[in-house]
Formats: sequence, C-alpha cells, structure tokens
Amino acid sequence: MFISILDLFKIGIGPSSSHTMGPMIAAADFAVRVQRHVAQAGVSAALGIRCTLKGSLAYTGKGHGTDRAVALGLHGHSPKGVAGQDVDALLERVWAADVLPLESPRPIRFSAPDDVVFDRGAALPQHPNGMVFALIYAAGDEVLLQATYFSIGGGFVSTLAEIEQLVAPLKMAPAVGCPYPFDSAHSMLQMSADSGLSIAAMKRVNELEHMTAQALDGGMDDIWVAMRRCIELGLAAEGALPGGLNLPRRAKQLYDQLRRQPDKAALNDWLCAYAMAVNEENAAGHMVVTAPTNGAAGVIPAVLYYLSEHEGGSAAQVREFLLTAAAIGGIIKHRSSISGAEVGCQGEVGSAAAMAAAGLCAARGGTAQQIENAAEIALEHHLGMTCDPVNGLVQVPCIERNGFGAIKAYTAASLALHGTGQHFMPLDNCIAAMKQTGMEMSEKYKETSLGGLAVSITEC
Repeated sequence: MFISILDLFKIGIGPSSSHTMGPMIAAADFAVRVQRHVAQAGVSAALGIRCTLKGSLAYTGKGHGTDRAVALGLHGHSPKGVAGQDVDALLERVWAADVLPLESPRPIRFSAPDDVVFDRGAALPQHPNGMVFALIYAAGDEVLLQATYFSIGGGFVSTLAEIEQLVAPLKMAPAVGCPYPFDSAHSMLQMSADSGLSIAAMKRVNELEHMTAQALDGGMDDIWVAMRRCIELGLAAEGALPGGLNLPRRAKQLYDQLRRQPDKAALNDWLCAYAMAVNEENAAGHMVVTAPTNGAAGVIPAVLYYLSEHEGGSAAQVREFLLTAAAIGGIIKHRSSISGAEVGCQGEVGSAAAMAAAGLCAARGGTAQQIENAAEIALEHHLGMTCDPVNGLVQVPCIERNGFGAIKAYTAASLALHGTGQHFMPLDNCIAAMKQTGMEMSEKYKETSLGGLAVSITEC
C-alpha cells in the first residue's frame, strides 16, 4: 500500500476532518456532477439540491459544522481554499444564499437551513459517516441525480462504488513501483534491515516515485509552516469558543504563565500549551492540518514544535520526523482506522500519538526497532479510548486530550530510546487490538455523543 505524506497531512479548516473537510469535498464534487448532468441532459425545469446526513454525521454534524461544510462545498469551496480566509464572513454569505452559483438554464435552489437533513435513523451499512446528495425537481421530490459519499477519516472521501472496493477504511494507491512497499510494521523493519536504510529514508524513496524531490521537500516545509502557524495563532487568541458551551480558550493564558515563570514550567506544560493552541484553533473552525485527523491535530505539531523551539531541532530533523510519522500513520490506516466514528478516539489521538512518538524517536537518532517500539508504546496506552464529544463539539474532552496525547508520545519516544528496541508486543499486534476493540465498542462511544462524557453533564 502507499499513501503520500502530502495526502496524510492536509491543510484545511476545523473542526473535523471527517465531519467538516470530508463533507465539503463531497459537496463540491456533487456540484460538479450536477453542472455536468444539467448540461448533458438539457434540463430546463426548476431544480434543487438536498443533502441527507446519515449515522455519525447526523448525530454530531451540527456541532462539527457539517451543514456549513456542505453549503461551502456546494458553492465551490474547498478546505484548503478557505484555510486562512475569514470563514465566518464567508459562511454568512453562503448561508444566506438560496441558489447555487452553477451554470444552469434556471437557478438551482439550495438553502442550507432547509436542505441539509440530519437523518438519525439507521446508518448506511458501508460506513458510519454517510451522506446522500440528490438533485431534485423544485416542484416535487422526483430525483434526477443522486450520489452517496462516505467521509472515511482524515478528510478522505469515497463514493458508494469506491468504498465497496476498499480493503482498509482509507483510500490508498497500490504499492506497485514503490521500492519499499511495506504494509506492516514487520515488513517495514525487515526492509529497513535488508536495505540498511532508515524508515524515513525508505518513505522518502517511495515518495520520489510519485513526485520530484523539490515537490516533496516543498510540501513538507509547507506542512510544517502551517502547523507552526496554527500553534502561534492559538497561543495569541483569547475569548470563548463557538458552539454553545462558552468554553474559554486556555492556551494563551497557560503559555503566558509559562513564559513569565520558565523556571516553574515543566515539559508537560509546554506540550499541553502547544497542543491545546492547535485544537482551540480547530474548534474555532480555523486553519488546521490533518495529523492524521482534525480532532487529533494538536499532538504531532506540539511534539514537533517542542523539538524545534526547546531542543534546537533542525529542518532536516523536522523532515525526518514527518516522513517517519507518515510511514507509521500509513500502516495504522492500512491495518485499522483513524476514524473516531469507526473505532473511537483511540484511532484519532491514539494514532497521532503513535506517529508523533515514532517521529520524535527518529529525529533523535533512534533505530528502526526503537521507532517501532515508540509507536507501539504510545498506541498501546490509548487502546479503548472512546469518542464522546460533549454537545457534538470538538472541544470537551478533545482539546485537553490532545495535550495528553502529546505527553504520552514524548514519553513513549523517551522510553524507547532508553531501550534496545526489543519489546514484547509488536506494533502490528497493537494495531490489530485497536481495530478489534473499535469493532466491539458500542456506537454510543463512536462520535455519536450518545454516551460517556457527552451525556454526563449535570445541569445546575
């Protein structure tokens, strides 16, 4: 299997890669299909578009901004395209519109408050994050064109036809042509031993089969610049987060305290400040990088930022970190899932922590065996973690959870570097345990806000 580092780490907006970015991409694709269908069929009647959200998208779509994402996508916007813009102002204009900017003999109607349906009935059997788009006659419910999409995690989207062909819950390219086509931690370690190359070096060689060195290095540098910007914007922002919980931002206050009294600042404090800064930006719907998802977007940047700012990490170490993290992330995605709606938060923050631990271990000169050990330690200690967001918002417990994920990642890398790389539980087995745990986990704890913390608020 092969998934590019530039697909794994994508610049977009919050608050969710699966509930915001994915639906926006799907909606934009359907808009293109509609325009093509109208032109080819010569339809001249008044038309409209309806989007029906299913499963987890229906249950927590309001809190995750799924309806807003659908509206933006149907108006031709993409997650990367709106990153850095004033999304609130853009949404205000889009939300007020009742027709779409599509070429058609007559305007195609779409009013987001009325035409996005949150269907809390049975989820579609293929995936819990399903959505059905329909082009209908405005005078009735007759469907002219229909398409079903699934947001399968990390901002990736599959159509109904595509998802039937997926072996793992993620789109990937065949590894044909890749010099090092590892699809497991075991094969990765074996290829590293046989070739004498590091994990990052093998990943880089594979990437260069698909793009130039200039594109790869430039892409990684852009990812790191975006991650840094997320942290620094979050460390400067104040006020309450949107969504109704009136949750105050805390990263800036914590960061200011640490800078005033650096002698009292612990490693954990800095990591929490950096991770929370990113996830507060994500909760606000601002620019963020999937790492590997939006809900877990703070873990990897926090660890990498600490390496850079506190330990003098070089540009070469940053690239080593990202390539190694991407290699581990690809294996986890191939053998399990990163979707909270499929396997709970163990697949989001757990995967991010494993990737960050591996990346840090590599940047510090760890062997392939130590890197695999670091990833396993970090993932192992997230097994069973539920996804139970309060009010369907990516705020409680998500923001603090990223801080703790960063702490576990840093600790895992340190433990692994103090060892030889020999350990009891292989990473592949840990990934298999995560997948099985996710399959057996109640739907209440998989991004539906029907259990756990989401229903444990005491009203006063």
